[in-house]
Amino acid sequence: MSWDDWAKQDAMGLAALVRQGELTAAELAAQAAAGIARLNPSLSAVVEVFEDAVADPATGGTDLAGPFAGVPWLMKDLGPTIAGRLQEMGSRLMRGNRASSDAYLTTRIREAGLNIIGRTTTPEFGCCSSAENPAVYVTRNPWNPDYTTNGSSAGCGAMLAAGVLPLSHATDGGGSIRIPAGACGNLGLKPSRGVFSTAPYASDITSLVSTQGCQSRTVRDTAAFLDHCRGGAPGEFMPYWTAPEPYTTLIQRDPKPLRIALSHEWGDYRATPHFVAELERAGRLLESLGHHVDWALPAVDFRAAFAAQTTCYISNFAQTVANLIAARGFDRPPEDLVEPMNIRIWEAGLHTSYSERARMQAVFNTTSRAFGAFFEEWDVILTPITALPTPRLGTIEYLTISENPDVLDWFGNLWRNFAYTPLANLCGIPGLSMPLGVQENGLPLGIQAQAKQADDGLLLQLAAQVERAIGGQWNGGRRPSVHVATG
Repeated sequence: MSWDDWAKQDAMGLAALVRQGELTAAELAAQAAAGIARLNPSLSAVVEVFEDAVADPATGGTDLAGPFAGVPWLMKDLGPTIAGRLQEMGSRLMRGNRASSDAYLTTRIREAGLNIIGRTTTPEFGCCSSAENPAVYVTRNPWNPDYTTNGSSAGCGAMLAAGVLPLSHATDGGGSIRIPAGACGNLGLKPSRGVFSTAPYASDITSLVSTQGCQSRTVRDTAAFLDHCRGGAPGEFMPYWTAPEPYTTLIQRDPKPLRIALSHEWGDYRATPHFVAELERAGRLLESLGHHVDWALPAVDFRAAFAAQTTCYISNFAQTVANLIAARGFDRPPEDLVEPMNIRIWEAGLHTSYSERARMQAVFNTTSRAFGAFFEEWDVILTPITALPTPRLGTIEYLTISENPDVLDWFGNLWRNFAYTPLANLCGIPGLSMPLGVQENGLPLGIQAQAKQADDGLLLQLAAQVERAIGGQWNGGRRPSVHVATG
C-alpha cells in the first residue's frame, strides 16, 4: 500500500481490507513498523518495536478474527502491563523493568484483534506535560518538531498525527489523552470512570483520577475501541457500566439538538484571545448543525477544586515513587535515576494524612455535584483544550526536570496552561478533544467537549455529526510537516 493510501485508512478500514483478503495482518504490521523506522529518528515517539509481534501478529494470543483483525497498536509505556515486555515508564529508575503478566485491558485489546507491536514515550511516571528529558528521550511534534506534543500520552499523539498508525493506547490522569491529542490534531476521548479496567494491579478508584483510553483519527475507531475493550474484571472494587447500544451504531445517527455551553474562564484561568476566537468559531459550527450554543459555567469553587486536585496528584505520585524505589531497595529516590521534581513530589506527598485526603475528597464531592447540577441544564460544555499555546521544546518550567523548588508553585503553573481538562478526571466525567482549531503558531488546537458521567456516547455522537459536516477533514484537511506520506 502506498504511504498516502495507508495514511487515509483508519483502523476499521484496515481491518475491513484484511477481512476482504486484500491485505494480511502481517502486512499491516510490517508497514506500521516501516513507518516507525521512517519517522521515529525525527520524532522519538516509540521506545521499542516488538519484532516478534511484527513477524507474527498472533503473538501473545492476539485474536486475528477479532473486529480489528490484527491492526497494529502501540501501548503507552505506562499503565497496562504486557507479559514478558519491558515497561520503563519514561524513567531511568525503571530501565529493565519487565512485566510478568498481561493486565486485564491488555487481554481485552488482544481479544479485539489489536496487534501490540511496540511501546510509546511518556514523561517519567506520566507526571508532566511533555516527554522531554534529554537523558531519556525528547518527543517532537510532527506539525513542527521545534514544539512538544504535550503529554503525557506523547508518543501516541506523534505517531498518529504523522500517519504511522490510526489508533493507539493512551492514558489520562488530568488531560493526558486529550491535551496531546489537541496539540497533535487527533481525536482523544477520556472516558467516564468505570469503562476500562487495569486489573489486577489497579482500578479507576485506585487513584480517583486516572483512566485508560486511546487516541484516533476517526470517531468510529474510538467508538469501536470502547465497544470491544471496555468492561471490568472479576472482583472490581467499583461498578463498571455498559452502554445501552454499541457506540459504533449510535454514532451513525445525529444527536438531538443539544444545549451546549461555551466556557474558558475557569476561576483564575483564562484562555488567550486567539483560543477564545477559535472556541467561538467551533460554537458557530455547532449552531449551524442545529444546537443551542451560549456562554455558561458550572457553579464550582475552582480554587478549591484545583487545590484538591493538586493534593491528589502529589499524594498519588509520592506513593507511586515510594513503591517503585522500595521494590528496588532504595529508601529515597536516587538523584541520578529520578527526575528532580518527582523527588520533590515524593518528599511533599509521602506523608499526606488521612485527614488531608478526606478534605480533598470532600471537595471532589462538592465539585462533582456542581458539575452534575450543571449538566441538568446543559448537555455539553465546550472549552479550548488548553489555555495557552503549546510550548516549544526546552520550556523547562512545565517539566519534571524543572529546578523549581516549590512543588505547589510548579503545579499551579501547570494549571495556568492545562486548566480545562483535570476536573473531568476529578468528577469521573467524559471529555473529548476534537481537532477543530488552529493555534497562532500553526499547530492544531483541540476543542474539548465534556458531558455528564456515562454520556461518552453523546460526545462521540456529536463528534461524528461534526465529522460528517466537515467531510471527515479534521484539521481542515492539513497534514503535519513530518508525515509518512511525505517523509
